[in-house]
Amino acid sequence: MNAPLLEARSASQVFGGGLFDRRRIVAVQEATLLLPDDQPVIVAIAGESGSGKTTLARLLLGMLAPTGGSVRFRGTELRQLDRRTRVTFRRQVQAIFQDPFEVFNPFYRVDHTLTVPVAKFYPELSRAQRWQRIEEGLQAVGLRPEETLGRYPHELSGGQRQRIMVTRALLADPRVIVADEPVSMVDASLRATILETLFRIHRDRGISLVYITHDLTTAYQLSHTILIMYRGAVVEMGDVERVIKTPRHPYTQLLVRSIPLPDPKRRWGEVPDADRREDEGLPISAPTAAGESDTPADDVTQTEASPGADSGCVFASRCPHVMPRCREQRPSLVLTDPGRAAACYLYEEAAVLSQEQVAQLSHGGG
Repeated sequence: MNAPLLEARSASQVFGGGLFDRRRIVAVQEATLLLPDDQPVIVAIAGESGSGKTTLARLLLGMLAPTGGSVRFRGTELRQLDRRTRVTFRRQVQAIFQDPFEVFNPFYRVDHTLTVPVAKFYPELSRAQRWQRIEEGLQAVGLRPEETLGRYPHELSGGQRQRIMVTRALLADPRVIVADEPVSMVDASLRATILETLFRIHRDRGISLVYITHDLTTAYQLSHTILIMYRGAVVEMGDVERVIKTPRHPYTQLLVRSIPLPDPKRRWGEVPDADRREDEGLPISAPTAAGESDTPADDVTQTEASPGADSGCVFASRCPHVMPRCREQRPSLVLTDPGRAAACYLYEEAAVLSQEQVAQLSHGGG
């Protein structure tokens, strides 16, 4: 069996805690994610602002070294890659960031953003072959080379700039694209176009996607598997159909109920009926919708970790089903039903998953 193409194993990221600054910010808590080498997949990482999604993306991209656990490329930790393998990693694992304008140098034409990666990764190509490759890449994302090349970033729309970043990623012939909120800063009319482009790239070129978003609707439309994060911890994961349609964790239920529904008779945040609650396997009472909680959500990027804060459930302060043990010990991921797991003591009779089982579930296997 081949080693996974890219994987995070119990990866954690803690900021601070040094000699002169005792504050500890736990951005990611023991996250596990596996992207297989022989099966292109689309994995969504979802959660509200401050849940640790972007930090996990930077761990996968090698922009941060984990303070706990490991991130590996073809079985080798990123920090231990030799020079040749690191170049391969940089080529095969590409990123698309949230704000396309910040990626561009305003003093260079957009051509510079495209010619540099081609020259770096494919120095053997002639100048004509490089330009042909760039033009084909632009056409693949729905841009006309004659209307795009030669312009400065400010002369293009946000949607055009973002599609150029998709082109830049494709020019390296990647195996994985980590897309961090790629449509959050473009018009609604362009979101479907960009997401359709990403899905077509996945389907036609066999590229795995890690799609990071706060929008459960697009996550449901695009991904096969989803990880729901809250305050750095993965609280629910598995098949996107199961997670979105019948969420098990109280936090996931909160997120799903916060999605506006096309029903004028139902008020936003209204508790679902008793039958649906029973189908979800939870008591009839439900957590309040986002914004209605007595205790607001803590943004992990601004939270000062107190002694013992890492040991309890991260959602305990907002959960209506909280029990004493929830504040004392962090629950493990358990298999609530086939293809889906949740970290919640409401399902304490379910089987606790091993790290290998969590890794398999993270991409839809197992």
